[in-house]
Amino acid sequence: MDDDRPDVLLTGLLFYDLVLTGLGKPPTPGEEIWTGGMGCGPGGIANLAVAASRFGLRTSLATVFGDDFYGEYCRDVLRDQEDIDLALSRTADGWPTPVTVSLAQDHDRALVTHGSEPPYSQDALMGDPPEARTALVHLEAEPRAWIGKAAANGTHIYADVGWDPTQQWSTDLLDQLKLCHAFLPNESEAMAYTRTDSARAALGTLSELVPLAVVTRGGDGALAVDQTTGEYADVPALDIDVLDATGAGDVFGASFVAASLAGWPLAERLRFAVLAAGLSVQRPGGALAAPGWYGVDRWWRSLTDPGLKQAYGFLADRLPDDPGPPVTYAPVTPPARQT
Repeated sequence: MDDDRPDVLLTGLLFYDLVLTGLGKPPTPGEEIWTGGMGCGPGGIANLAVAASRFGLRTSLATVFGDDFYGEYCRDVLRDQEDIDLALSRTADGWPTPVTVSLAQDHDRALVTHGSEPPYSQDALMGDPPEARTALVHLEAEPRAWIGKAAANGTHIYADVGWDPTQQWSTDLLDQLKLCHAFLPNESEAMAYTRTDSARAALGTLSELVPLAVVTRGGDGALAVDQTTGEYADVPALDIDVLDATGAGDVFGASFVAASLAGWPLAERLRFAVLAAGLSVQRPGGALAAPGWYGVDRWWRSLTDPGLKQAYGFLADRLPDDPGPPVTYAPVTPPARQT
């Protein structure tokens, strides 16, 4: 309680997301399709930031906002609505905020994005990064200098990785795990980078490279090994209708960090992250679909399934007495600015 460091340190590219849901089928050239739902809000690195902040974590975000409507709107939402520290962020004159249109259908989505590289790199934004309890990072082929600096000052690095468009899956990337406390790839990424043929085998390889290895499996749940405690856990996903999967992996990661900082057993951490990610896919958008304590509390109080009641019984002792006010979900259109 007397630790005034940020709980979570983040940097990355921010997007303004416009999400269309309820597509009966993909659009074809020359065709107009009306959708059943829509939502807008901050995306990209904002997914992690909002998900972490809604669990009460002190969240510090270093990103770049364009000096346009989209950048101003995203900055206002993150700073004023979500209480995220933007002291490390910058506004770039004449640079347009990247915009993504997400077409959500079935359990997946297609993305169309307009944008360009920001005028400030991650290393420029971070400089000598402040000490933090954790940092959530996205590993890339070219290592970021700030990650090594953060690890050196005692920050626990929780890392994920994205799809390799070259499909070479260079194992050189795994060399960066020596800086990391935890690694949370999805099943496809984990198997590709470790040259294995199952999530369990990939987990075994990764557990030799990083103290805490997690492999997410989408509709099949997640499994993990924590070498610091000697724990192994394998938990199933929830049976939930998916409206929009945007940002579900980010919500999983932020939720897992929140539970890890609280010192929960590994199986509880995994179940909690699976639950939060599952709740997020029932709403449009990434960042503003994050459930936070409010959403988890509502789910627990409405739960009637005896099997889930038993599996998630630990929530009775974990949920805060005051889960906070209702979270704000992605609006169809941004509200008008007050003048």
